[in-house]
Amino acid sequence: QAQLVESGGGWVQAGGSLRLSCAASGKIFGINTMGWYRQAPGKQRDMVARITRGGTTTYAESVKGRFTISRDNATNTVYLQMNSLKPEDTAVYYCHADTDRLNRFWGQGTQVTVSS
Repeated sequence: QAQLVESGGGWVQAGGSLRLSCAASGKIFGINTMGWYRQAPGKQRDMVARITRGGTTTYAESVKGRFTISRDNATNTVYLQMNSLKPEDTAVYYCHADTDRLNRFWGQGTQVTVSS
């Protein structure tokens, strides 16, 4: 079964750091872009960061300078290093993987809670 497995969410005080990981199963082929979205209660799901197979990155303005996305192409794993966390970063974080055939796969989501 094709799936993305996330880990690394949790609770942290403002100013702290967390690192999220997301590994794609071997049954997802031709992965190009991988990335992260987040969704806070009552809000839409918004893009946080994405990275292409070649390493080109894109960030939401709200996380630039604080979050860093990276990936390991050999294992189809994407990471999100989150530093200087703020209460407004609290959300469920979802990873995604886009394939060359224009399919998008989603992870199950991991909760990140930042207390003030």
